[in-house]
Amino acid sequence: MRFGILSTADIGTGSVIPGIVKSDHEVGAIASRDGARAQTVADRFDIPAAYEGYEALLADEDLDAVYVPLPNGLHAEWIRRAADAGLHVLCEKPLTASAAETAAVFDYCKERGVTLMEGFMYRFHPVTERAVEVVSSELGEVRNVTSTFTFRMPDGAEDIRLDPALDGGSIMDVGCYAVSAARLFLGDPDRVYGVTNDRRDCGVDTEMAGILEYADGATARVQSGFETPLTQYYRVETTDGWLTAEPTFDISPDTAVELTYGVDDRQVTERFDPTDHYTLEVEHFADCVERGETPRVDRTESVAIMEVIDAIYESASEGGPVALD
Repeated sequence: MRFGILSTADIGTGSVIPGIVKSDHEVGAIASRDGARAQTVADRFDIPAAYEGYEALLADEDLDAVYVPLPNGLHAEWIRRAADAGLHVLCEKPLTASAAETAAVFDYCKERGVTLMEGFMYRFHPVTERAVEVVSSELGEVRNVTSTFTFRMPDGAEDIRLDPALDGGSIMDVGCYAVSAARLFLGDPDRVYGVTNDRRDCGVDTEMAGILEYADGATARVQSGFETPLTQYYRVETTDGWLTAEPTFDISPDTAVELTYGVDDRQVTERFDPTDHYTLEVEHFADCVERGETPRVDRTESVAIMEVIDAIYESASEGGPVALD
């Protein structure tokens, strides 16, 4: 599969393009609003074509798919434009700023016969795959999940993630991982309570804490923020044990990871060699396109995650819990 990259964003140049290069697929083109910047990245990675403007890349008939690492507020537009060009789409999380719009872009891509997948790369790391297996087959009933992703953004930073016009905020940047993990182990909640704080007076949340409640009394706690040191982990509590992994979401391809779980009086630690979950994500996406299969991160999952995020925002605004259908 030949990918076109829409923008020279750091997530693309630092993670996804190297991930594609290590896969069985290739980057065929890159575009930027600044043609010189696109050419610089193309030279760095030996990418055959560099374009000034995203429309020019979408017209490249040698491409099969695009990767979209644009700011959140631009995702929906360029997902649709790529679909109009007949290109499959791997898009950074979150796909859009609401559950309704997320459902709409999936429907749009389906109507045009192209595959769309949201880029939750951690879902393809062996540590996450094993965690799901352990919880489902070796531990008892899940009663609580705690999932956190925070990092310290420098004071005074001029960052698109602080721009409300581009759908910034800690929930949209890293909190969506925490919500994804809570749903991965506990499913869809019945009620959500959220608190947010805009510590920088920038118009978006820079801190979030949420409680997800389930009909059987199980709960999940999710947290995100730009104000405290890097923390990324999940912990699952069950009726007979527990499981935890750290780091969990943004794992360097050079980093080995440990998963630890306890059941009854037994404790087990499993070690996972360094691996590039972006490469695994790309390979899964390409395989699904080739076989006409539904990706692991599908419409149901992406919409459900955004329904929880919508509820967190609504709860934080209204000051009370929000029930989900």
